[in-house]
Amino acid sequence: MSALFEPFTLRSVTIPNRAWMAPMCQYSAATEGPDEGAPGDWHFAHYASRAVGGAGLILVEATAVSPEGRISPADLGIWNDHQVAAFSRITRFLKDHGTVPGIQIGHAGRKASTDRPWSGGGPLGEDERGWQPVAPSPVAFSDESKVPTELSEADIRDVVGQFVAGARRALAAGFEVLELHGAHGYLIGEFLSPHSNHRTDGYGGAFENRIRFALETVDAVREVWPEELPLFFRISATDWLENGGWTADETVRFAKELLVRGVDLLDVSTGGNAAGVRIPLGPGYQVPFAARVKAETGLPVAAVGEITHPRQAETILSTGQADAVLLGRELLRTPNWPLHAARELGSEVAVPQQYGRAFRRAGI
Repeated sequence: MSALFEPFTLRSVTIPNRAWMAPMCQYSAATEGPDEGAPGDWHFAHYASRAVGGAGLILVEATAVSPEGRISPADLGIWNDHQVAAFSRITRFLKDHGTVPGIQIGHAGRKASTDRPWSGGGPLGEDERGWQPVAPSPVAFSDESKVPTELSEADIRDVVGQFVAGARRALAAGFEVLELHGAHGYLIGEFLSPHSNHRTDGYGGAFENRIRFALETVDAVREVWPEELPLFFRISATDWLENGGWTADETVRFAKELLVRGVDLLDVSTGGNAAGVRIPLGPGYQVPFAARVKAETGLPVAAVGEITHPRQAETILSTGQADAVLLGRELLRTPNWPLHAARELGSEVAVPQQYGRAFRRAGI
């Protein structure tokens, strides 16, 4: 069996393979009425097709823990029980087809209240269903962005509570893996980086202060997320800034703190916290950051970023650079990617009975 199709067990959950679906916003939730923030038919079809296509774990896109925590008005949310019921339809299907259901919960911070990307992605005014974003410091993401309101310490405690409530609802919805979104310049990542965190209290300045909000959130969520279920954390390993940003060295230090607090896997991405940064894109360009965390901390990691070919993914895993690969845009292009990868690598993967004749004919 190839490394890509070896099962992977974290706590009591065994994921059938290591080809996982990365969380990718669809900006397709209802924006008003009782279904606001809830997954609908698009989300069901989107995630169900990747389960049928053989993904071992599906991480549902960034799901806001409060209305103000959404990137756009069309984001998913998990702040009420109606949303829980809608998610339950998706998790049941994923489990029935052998895929582990996971969800990423987060808060957009200063990058909140923007339009859908295909509508320009610009900041929304109150007359456009927008709202005032919040952040560690009143520092706008870009020249075009709104200046956010600085969170007070009481506000920070409230947001931690929102993450806890979101975790409880994720469990009620049937998810078996929970990921905290600390990457891409959203609220948790904004606290981590001195580029966006200019505070002078206990939540800013020194490394130990900048990681405080993240660790308080991890600790509070781990208290309510069952001991037998895995907790992931997604991080941007670097801001890609020469000076004044979050660094790969800090990521390693932070990963050691996460490990002792019961985080089971670090989902390693990069960037998103500084506008106008040039990122050296290329096949597997973020893998070295994941490999370093794994080598220096022992914390399991997932690699992500321009991983598109089965043998590329196999090499990443078989050489010990990561424990799993998260596929993003490639799974948007090729929903059955794991099934095709199994054929190329000479492995077996479960094929739905309804599709069996097609895959037997192809030799899979």
